[in-house]
Amino acid sequence: MPKLKTKSGVKKRFKFTATGKVKHGVAGKRHRLISHNAKYIRQNRGTEVLSDADVAHVRLWAPYGLK
Repeated sequence: MPKLKTKSGVKKRFKFTATGKVKHGVAGKRHRLISHNAKYIRQNRGTEVLSDADVAHVRLWAPYGLK
């Protein structure tokens, strides 16, 4: 059997937790932050857990898991 290819963008953007959930960074925190209010910037700090509907896609893109 040939090896399955991993989407290289997934390696940079997602991490798997020990329980199998997928963590991701929040969007909208790269530039133009001056136009966002402080509440938006504060609430989008850190990482979030991906929804169950999207986890299936990420698992297909990373067939051998992520470290």
